Amino acid sequence: MVDDQVLLSTDRDGVRTLTLNRPERRNALDARLWVELADALRDLKRDHDVRALVLTGAGGAFCSGADIGTGEQIHPRYKLDRLTDVALALHELAVPTIAKVTGIAVGAGWNLALGCDLVVATPESRFCQIFSKRGLSVDLGGSWLLPRIVGLQQAKRLVLLAEMIGADEARDLGLVTWVKPSGEIDAFVDDLADRLAGGPPFALAQSKALLNDGANATLREALANEARAQPGNFATADSVEAYAAFAAKREPEFTGAWVQYEKPTQKDEE
Repeated sequence: MVDDQVLLSTDRDGVRTLTLNRPERRNALDARLWVELADALRDLKRDHDVRALVLTGAGGAFCSGADIGTGEQIHPRYKLDRLTDVALALHELAVPTIAKVTGIAVGAGWNLALGCDLVVATPESRFCQIFSKRGLSVDLGGSWLLPRIVGLQQAKRLVLLAEMIGADEARDLGLVTWVKPSGEIDAFVDDLADRLAGGPPFALAQSKALLNDGANATLREALANEARAQPGNFATADSVEAYAAFAAKREPEFTGAWVQYEKPTQKDEE
């Protein structure tokens, strides 16, 4: 029996892995996969047991972009709404996200990877903002992501020329965080995800949001945002646990639990 699941989801110790599963199309995103991916990302946002996300593709490719060969007869704007749903759901996740890229990441597929917080690739990985070769303009947030990562001039080069680049060049440009041999990438990403999942979830979520917002903020606004965020960390058990673990010379065990302060009784107040 052929597996007709286009999106696979597995959980392990607080780490959820979502796998694009259309290997016969190099995991191109069709209407069904766009919708299922957006739904899965929204579900993850509501699942507080998940503390890190790995996004990857099946069959030796990450994602070859949007599947434009379906012949679906609907207005293009409705198709783009699906892309918007995915891009925003991924960007707004509080948990750290990792793109594990093997093979190609092209067009919307590359921007899907760039929407993650960290990107791990293999030496064989290839990347392309292929849109102009298809008579299209950049989408899935590429116009926002690329200039913030590589600067405006390099972003224009990548988009306007639609050059295919390798993993090493992508890493040199800051578009890939690590390049690992294909035989090592699974173990590396598992360890990376475990480290993120073991971190203080509330503090990591706040830091991620501060960094995302900081790209568009003045220094004064960024400092004000930090000042508003930090007291929330002191109200979690993780802050106390971090100091206790440091004093005991052990690794902290973070839970993200909210510290519940008991209301003083009348006797206590007297």
